[in-house]
Amino acid sequence: MITIPATTERYTHLIAKAQTYDYHYYVLDNPLVPDADYDALVRDIRALEAEHPELIAPDSPSQRVGGGLLAQFESVAHAIPMLSLDNVFSEAELSEFNQRIIERLGLPAEANIPYVAEPKLDGLAISLRYENGLLMQALTRGDGRVGENVLANVKTIRAIPLKLSGDFPPLLEVRGEVFMPRQGFALLNQTQLDKGEKTFANPRNAAAGSLRQLDSRITATRPLAFYAYGLGATDGLTRPASYAETLTTLRGFGLPICPLFRVLSGLPELLTYYHQVLSQRDKLDYDIDGVVYKVNEVALQQRLGFLSRAPRWAIAHKFPAQEKSTLVQAID
Repeated sequence: MITIPATTERYTHLIAKAQTYDYHYYVLDNPLVPDADYDALVRDIRALEAEHPELIAPDSPSQRVGGGLLAQFESVAHAIPMLSLDNVFSEAELSEFNQRIIERLGLPAEANIPYVAEPKLDGLAISLRYENGLLMQALTRGDGRVGENVLANVKTIRAIPLKLSGDFPPLLEVRGEVFMPRQGFALLNQTQLDKGEKTFANPRNAAAGSLRQLDSRITATRPLAFYAYGLGATDGLTRPASYAETLTTLRGFGLPICPLFRVLSGLPELLTYYHQVLSQRDKLDYDIDGVVYKVNEVALQQRLGFLSRAPRWAIAHKFPAQEKSTLVQAID
């Protein structure tokens, strides 16, 4: 079928409009239109694609819908290993971590190290690979060196752009967290109950089960979200000089980041941030189990280096376990 230029132009315009709406909704947290208007836009795109299938673009909203059942996930080696973080559980342990940083850098004992602090999301780590701006691969952490490619499932998550925005490099690997907001989790469990099916124990359990579905059509029905928090392999990108600049760069490419990150200086500010976020824990629409601190300057990160499984320049400050009461029905 011959596609007239006006149709191609209209299709391109509709795709761009959908991407703009997604960017404002997920990255800027500032929706431009009601959900009904967005849905109508997607219907218009689908109608054009049905009439002119040769137009279908890889970054079309229609490509988010799950496409069928896989026999298994492909195992793929990470270009750069996905390391985990060491943990601290007290102010004293955090102070010891901060002091080790100061000593390794050869700084005076009273030095205030610049850090970035952000909530520790209780979800699943994912590595997104963009080639020429298009999402081509999505690997789970796995054992840190080899993960599973869950691309078909990740493409159903609207918060993750199928195509990057701005002046993106030829290759960009983005590290981040897939999670399920509490409101979506509650609705999912209610749907499970209505269908007489098993409910999920918590949002992380629901997110994990959703991301590893062999049938991506099931994943497409699950309310998953995503925040980016780092870089993997890149080509053609001038690496930002700080972690805070990295987050800003990712946001500029159309990737959502956690709005609660802060640039801090020294141990007292870290502890203040920790208690502020802990006090907000129950008010957030997503589960967190602590706070992550990362040395802000990349040059300092490089000097500090890595242990076998974790960077020396980052630590997770875990929250106390949340107490849950249990009603005893009977004692045998």
